[in-house]
Amino acid sequence: MESETKQKNNQEDTVAPSSVLTYLDPHYWNDRFAKEEHYEWLKDYSHFRHLILEHIQPNSSVLELGCGNSQLSDEMYKNGIKDITCTDLSPIAVEKVQKRLLFKEFKEIKAMVADMLDLRFADDSFDVVIEKGTMDVLFVDSGDPWNPKPETVSNVMAMLQGIHRVLKPDGIYISISFGQPHFRRPLFEAPNFTWSMKWSTFGDGFHYFFYTLKKGTRTLNSPQPSEKITFPSICLYQDELEGEDYLFRTNIDDIDDN
Repeated sequence: MESETKQKNNQEDTVAPSSVLTYLDPHYWNDRFAKEEHYEWLKDYSHFRHLILEHIQPNSSVLELGCGNSQLSDEMYKNGIKDITCTDLSPIAVEKVQKRLLFKEFKEIKAMVADMLDLRFADDSFDVVIEKGTMDVLFVDSGDPWNPKPETVSNVMAMLQGIHRVLKPDGIYISISFGQPHFRRPLFEAPNFTWSMKWSTFGDGFHYFFYTLKKGTRTLNSPQPSEKITFPSICLYQDELEGEDYLFRTNIDDIDDN
């Protein structure tokens, strides 16, 4: 509760965009990270800690994509997950993460600039790749969620291909997202990937999705059924209506998919 209160207070200093399309501009993020110390998209760690500990072992090597100014890596470190590499496209965000980790003496965590669409890590490097809301940014201008624009699909596939490549043969990709399973499945389970999709939900008002894709659980080119999943009506709490998650969420998938 205390962390969410701090988050709400911090929103007053947030560089809120005039349009969701601004989220696609790297300059926006540099400007934002220069002014903003901390922001957590899709709830803080306490809401999905149980899911993290279920899928990530203390000795796992973890790559975080799009760390921004989130403290996801800090919280995992406190739970004994220490071999973490944080990455972000913004050098300002990475510099601030490095200073924060140095101050906390979290020496095992590394932070570096990296492009999630062009990962420069060796094949089979990590046990886990995790991102929280990072892929969702690619969908802010995707058009019809059932038939995304070719540019959106191209960027998402570039990201997924890089993740699949850097994961170890039995590695796990974790995506914490607004995107609903019936929209994500065609991309996550494209024929050239050997993982299959499982998911859980968390959150009180919005439905946040915790996807796990374990590499090597299916053969290449195996077809996967498409499905549309029905969820209970969304009842938004006031803090969620006031937060940036509402602006972001309503442009990833329509709240009413009927």
